[in-house]
Amino acid sequence: MFFILSKTVSFFILPMTITVALLVVSIFLKNPRWKKRTFFAGIMLLLFFSNDFLANEAMHAWEIPTVAYKDMTPHKMGIVLTGSTISGLEPNDRVYFQRGADRVTHTVQLYKLGLIEKILISGGSGRLLGEDEPEANKFQKAMLLMGVDSADIIIENETRNTAESAQQVVKMLDSLHYKSEDCLLITSAFHMRRSLACYRKVGLNIQPFSTDFYAHPRGFYPDALIIPKVEAVAIWHKLFKEWVGMIAYKAAGYI
Repeated sequence: MFFILSKTVSFFILPMTITVALLVVSIFLKNPRWKKRTFFAGIMLLLFFSNDFLANEAMHAWEIPTVAYKDMTPHKMGIVLTGSTISGLEPNDRVYFQRGADRVTHTVQLYKLGLIEKILISGGSGRLLGEDEPEANKFQKAMLLMGVDSADIIIENETRNTAESAQQVVKMLDSLHYKSEDCLLITSAFHMRRSLACYRKVGLNIQPFSTDFYAHPRGFYPDALIIPKVEAVAIWHKLFKEWVGMIAYKAAGYI
């Protein structure tokens, strides 16, 4: 039930859902005052959430920064969380990636630089309806093509969300005799706060390595300050889903 709710409830409080709802309601309201107020509120929210500067500042504040390779110390295990492949595309003889492919490419780079010795890929299928090949399997296929030794890849392909991943991975690390300080957690920067909270909840005080940044370098330019951008709306959607996820996980005792 929690899995189903986590995939559906956030839709109703996404920025564009609220904005569109206000604009649609304004069409049907009979009271002229409330009709005007509701329409104005919808337009103001649309302008706010499509402002690139504000969205970028919010994402800058939320994302966990990464660290330069030269400043890193080697770890025995890199734990990479899935969540960046596309399912259902044909032909199905390859791996299709969306935003978040950095989770794979940066993990492979860490491996080839000798900064991690082994890779644990965690994540099954996150689809609400239907079955799909576990994402961990897809990540593994891509990493093998990139030259990672199959003996250095460990798969956890049954969990459906970050909380389940943490609960399963801590058992695997215990059986493999790895400690928290041996491991590096690899996921998208916007997803790192929730991931760290879940892993620390199960007793893993793990070092983060952020990838896949949505925030871009700050710039006080007219196009960023004034011109509405659909990319800004996408950033707010990511943030709202993470915030809702944090609240839901807190309520469920996962963090």
